Amino acid sequence: MQKHIVEKQIGGETIKIETGILGKQAAGCVLVTLRDTVVLTAVATSDPRPGIDFFPLTCDYRERTAAAGKFPGGFMKREGRPTTKETLTSRLIDRPIRPMFAPGFNDEVQIQAFVLSSDRQTDGDVLAMNGASAALTISTLPFEGPLGSVRVGKIDGKLVAFPTAEQLEFSELDLMVSGTKDAILMIEGFAREMPEDEMTEALLYAHKLIGELCDLQLELRKKVGTPATSFVSPESDGILDKLDAAYGAKLKEAKQTPGKQDRAEKCGALKAEAMAELIPDPKADDAISIGAFKTAWHDLEAKVVRQTILEGKRPDGRGGKDLRGIECAVDLLPRVHGSAMFQRGETQALVTITLGTGRDEQRVDGLFEEYSKRFMLDYNFPSFSVGECRPIRGPGRREIGHGMLAERSVNPVLPDHDTFPYTIRVISDILESNGSSSMASVCGATLGLMAAGVPITNPVAGISVGLVKEGDDWTLLTDILGDEDHFGDMDFKIAGTQNGITGIQLDLKIMGISEEIIRATLQQSREARIEILRSMLSAIQRPREATAASAPRLVRTSIDPQKIGLLIGPGGKTIRGIQEDCGVQIDVDEDGTITIAGPDQETVTAGLGRVEALTASVQVGRIYKGKVSSVKDFGAFVEILPGKDGLCHISELSDGYVASVGDICKVGDILEVKVIAVDDQDRVKLSRKAAMADAAGDAAPADSKA
Repeated sequence: MQKHIVEKQIGGETIKIETGILGKQAAGCVLVTLRDTVVLTAVATSDPRPGIDFFPLTCDYRERTAAAGKFPGGFMKREGRPTTKETLTSRLIDRPIRPMFAPGFNDEVQIQAFVLSSDRQTDGDVLAMNGASAALTISTLPFEGPLGSVRVGKIDGKLVAFPTAEQLEFSELDLMVSGTKDAILMIEGFAREMPEDEMTEALLYAHKLIGELCDLQLELRKKVGTPATSFVSPESDGILDKLDAAYGAKLKEAKQTPGKQDRAEKCGALKAEAMAELIPDPKADDAISIGAFKTAWHDLEAKVVRQTILEGKRPDGRGGKDLRGIECAVDLLPRVHGSAMFQRGETQALVTITLGTGRDEQRVDGLFEEYSKRFMLDYNFPSFSVGECRPIRGPGRREIGHGMLAERSVNPVLPDHDTFPYTIRVISDILESNGSSSMASVCGATLGLMAAGVPITNPVAGISVGLVKEGDDWTLLTDILGDEDHFGDMDFKIAGTQNGITGIQLDLKIMGISEEIIRATLQQSREARIEILRSMLSAIQRPREATAASAPRLVRTSIDPQKIGLLIGPGGKTIRGIQEDCGVQIDVDEDGTITIAGPDQETVTAGLGRVEALTASVQVGRIYKGKVSSVKDFGAFVEILPGKDGLCHISELSDGYVASVGDICKVGDILEVKVIAVDDQDRVKLSRKAAMADAAGDAAPADSKA
């Protein structure tokens, strides 16, 4: 065993990569260390499956709670299916790696990453991303890397590399960038309405660090001594040339048919005609295989669509910066707390809003400290949205990723918890899809939140910009169609308000894009975003003043934390009694914040009154209606608040002479008394005489008071 270690200070932090001791039967295995977080990443490969016509790359990331000295939460004490965080990180590893393999390479490749040690401040995702590239770089696989990945924050106006979890709490930006030394390949970032020029500055800063990470991996490869490898793509079988000569012009014409369904029907009919001509007898000895034909036809479609776009013609006839028609509507559903529909061309999102209480928050556990989520956005993509049949098996990686992109893009404009104490759930159901349904979800979520009466600070819209690039010739496409996404080179999603960017995501099929393309894309997306916002605001201009009648009613108050025990009572008896009597739900925070929820304002007000009466502090000079709890020779004890008595001395019971306390009151009587003093021992002194005098003064005519 021979250990090889490289380390370097990058962005003010020391990154260490080592190999040679662990996982020696893998094609490549490395440990990546940052601070006290360590991630093991291994790559394995096997021969291609017979008949496969795609690159079967699988990326998996796992967080073992033992890495942070924790047990898994819940009943099961062993990790099971991947969490949302693990799924999202697996996607982050996959997206920049996939384009870095040569076309035609279809060997099975699997990348697995495990967090072995966590300091609970350094996220393992960026280490796993660098580890995947490093493991591939020292392997003999035809990987055209290396890649570097970096997380960037912005705190007090300063860009920070590899920020800690604590720093991200105060950061204006959480940006992940992957790329080669020459270009950026993948972006995933979220910001608090960051202007485009500041976002560009952050991307360029990240790319500078990426170059240093690539150098570190190349240094490791040199130490390991991995031989240079190359992959020769399979020679052409000539089917594409035959199809192009016979059907290229016809397919080009069919691809210009307006409407997704009509376009698909014409192209499908042409494909059937071509297959019948090239494969008249599939069972003949010299017959072309159906798989080879389908591959060649797909390549012909890509060639035709790309050529047409570079000639300035999009499949639906739009210009490069033109948006498809937009339709917006709110209040489509009667009993939900908010609903909206956003349609852009043939992409349609139906959004519903649910408002709940603190008990509805999502508890999230993992390597870091457990926390609660009060905002959730779930994205669903049923198969009928693209005219297909497919069983429902729960959300896949794509649905989880699209939902999180939309959720984090909208999150910066939500009101704080003190202003709007509701838990919020958004569901976006994609009912039609032809390009960028995640950005339609962002727009629909904004409309639904405003319709539900959620006081968002600014409306958010999103758009996707595509790219077709051949050599030095390239063109950008605003609001891409499904074909433009599938056959194009880029899917660059940008969401934000009129003030700046809140969410940004870049996926590429080529090996990076330049600063010029990034700047042009951000500018073009801003123009489209402003236009979309105008259309959205025509449906609803601002958040409604009140939540829907069907939504729960919430009120909040604060009590002295020392009185929490009094409110809860022995075994929870007191608080349960209030909840049952008033029909409310009461949540108590450790700092004394009380949230009372009920079906309507009347029940909430009743519950609030009970809580305030029980926990209120006695105020000198205030008049209370109290109940006589006991009578003594020297005066009467009156309960003015639940569990709080005061003494009304016999001399304070009336203006005149009182021979006996019994002449004035008996146990159970209701008396109006005024608090005249509270001594150092918290004993309350009351006066019925003073309360009567105040009442008489209030009742006197205005001129007599003068």
